Amino acid sequence: MNTVTAPASRKIRVLVVDDSPLLRRLITELLEADPAIEVVGTAADPFIARDKIKQLSPDVLTLDIEMPRMDGITFLRNLMRLRPMPVVMVSTLTQAGAQATLDALAAGAVDFVPKPCAHPTNGLGEYGVMLVEKVKAAATAQVAALSDAPAPAAPAPAAATYRNERRVIAIGASTGGTEAIRMVLETFPADAPPTVIVQHIPATFSGAFAQRLDRSTRLTVHEAQDGDALQIGHAYVAPGGRHLRIERHGRGWRCRIGDDLPVRLHRPSVDVMFDSLVESAKGMVSAALLTGMGDDGARGLCALRKIGAPTFAQDQASSVVWGMPGAAVALGGAGEVLPLGRVGTALLSSTLEPVAA
Repeated sequence: MNTVTAPASRKIRVLVVDDSPLLRRLITELLEADPAIEVVGTAADPFIARDKIKQLSPDVLTLDIEMPRMDGITFLRNLMRLRPMPVVMVSTLTQAGAQATLDALAAGAVDFVPKPCAHPTNGLGEYGVMLVEKVKAAATAQVAALSDAPAPAAPAPAAATYRNERRVIAIGASTGGTEAIRMVLETFPADAPPTVIVQHIPATFSGAFAQRLDRSTRLTVHEAQDGDALQIGHAYVAPGGRHLRIERHGRGWRCRIGDDLPVRLHRPSVDVMFDSLVESAKGMVSAALLTGMGDDGARGLCALRKIGAPTFAQDQASSVVWGMPGAAVALGGAGEVLPLGRVGTALLSSTLEPVAA
């Protein structure tokens, strides 16, 4: 697979694509406040952007979804076929914006940020930090060319010879994770163990993400609700902006949703979910940490491995950003380091126990 990454020896060259002059100026100012970033140009629509990409060879694009003459998704798909490069989408935090953003991530965008408010009540400091972090992460991302050929359907799993209803699978991810999680879940049969998921995502996006997974996999996928009992063949996505914990409930488990403070800037936090499983599931959980920026989940994966849980980290070659899984590997939390295409099978295999004759 051919991939594209930005060079690390100079400033990150960014092209800002947005039809709003105010937002182009605002995004430019926020990015150029960081000495490691240079905005080499701006464009008001995809046609101007196409010409400026040829002229300026930027390392990263920020790309508005809604633009005149050609929408951002169509432009992104063309770009990823002809000149793949790291793209950070700029999206509205609405239900329609969530669907469009998920489409963009499926088409190859590395990450997304919400549109900045032109007149924020609390200043733009936090937004600027987030924007800079995501552009820097995008500059190091591995970006694959988009193929015109439809993706092959995941093969139907063989009939299960083994089954254990007292197991839980836990998955955490961030940058690049929406597609990575989909690829893992597409390998699961309809009677897979209950699966709990933390993906760093805004509150308005998590429901749309769960619905997309529900349509594309054999599982029944929900946005987790407080008190949901974990069931075979179901997956539960942490609601954006809220923590997901798993607690023992009778012979099984249930979801607990909390609004306590972010943990190392994250809510939902992968570490919070993994740590809850250290207490509630002990030897009955298998966990994987997939592509993502930062180190959320690394400590929790290490804690799970220490109690004997099978733990897996996505390898660097198949990760969009090898931050979270790389941190887990560095801490010794990964029992196995695997390419994305093998993670689902490894998780399933680790949960299987012979059924008594």
